[in-house]
Amino acid sequence: MEFRVEELAAAAGVRVDTLRFYQARGLLPQPERRGRIAIYGEPHLARLQQIRELQREGFSLSQIRRLLAGEASSRGGDALFAALRQESIGARTLSRAELAAEAGVPEALIRGAEAAGLLQPLRVGGEERFGESDLEMARAGLRILEAGLPLDELLAQAVRHARNVEQVCDAAIELFDRHVRKRGPAADDPEAISAIFRELLPQVTRIVALHFQRTLVQRALQRVEEKQDTAALAQALAATEAGELEVEVSWR
Repeated sequence: MEFRVEELAAAAGVRVDTLRFYQARGLLPQPERRGRIAIYGEPHLARLQQIRELQREGFSLSQIRRLLAGEASSRGGDALFAALRQESIGARTLSRAELAAEAGVPEALIRGAEAAGLLQPLRVGGEERFGESDLEMARAGLRILEAGLPLDELLAQAVRHARNVEQVCDAAIELFDRHVRKRGPAADDPEAISAIFRELLPQVTRIVALHFQRTLVQRALQRVEEKQDTAALAQALAATEAGELEVEVSWR
């Protein structure tokens, strides 16, 4: 089957400028030229689908280019995939059962956190796997539950939080897209855009975490003060003044 550029983009579910970007970066073979018309075939569609699948698994475009080059050379393709997979998601991954066991929680709780949008597994080799950050979140959730909060109400709050976070993230991505990816000083350099994103991500994460902590503490103190519980207020103030929330973000 043959495609013109618009037809190939539609079949692969990408925009024409995305297709041309992949081609310019050496991810997609050059088309056959018939006069002024570019003709693409089934291998081009398969390659686009492969690129999209690798992106969904968390690989960057530079990693995908290395994978495709290794595949074409037929030397060490599996080893390269494994190395880049580890580079992308961390030192190891866990199955759902392994995550539950290491976190010390029932597997049903892991599924509940997934349904709430707090945990999102990656697909590795066709299987759903979780990373170290998911293990940290599960352990933190267990500590919160141990304080006596009811699971059903906690998960309901988690669903509300996840939905709001998704909306804010979508708006933030659109902002980045308009002002950095398309019109910023690095607009024509994908590697530079990636570097900017990696630099901004920890800063944004820290702002969000610290803002949430400050808001939560201030609202809690307000509630305590309204109830005129001076002893509890003094303890709360001492606790919050003792140290600042530590936020550590690693970007692989």
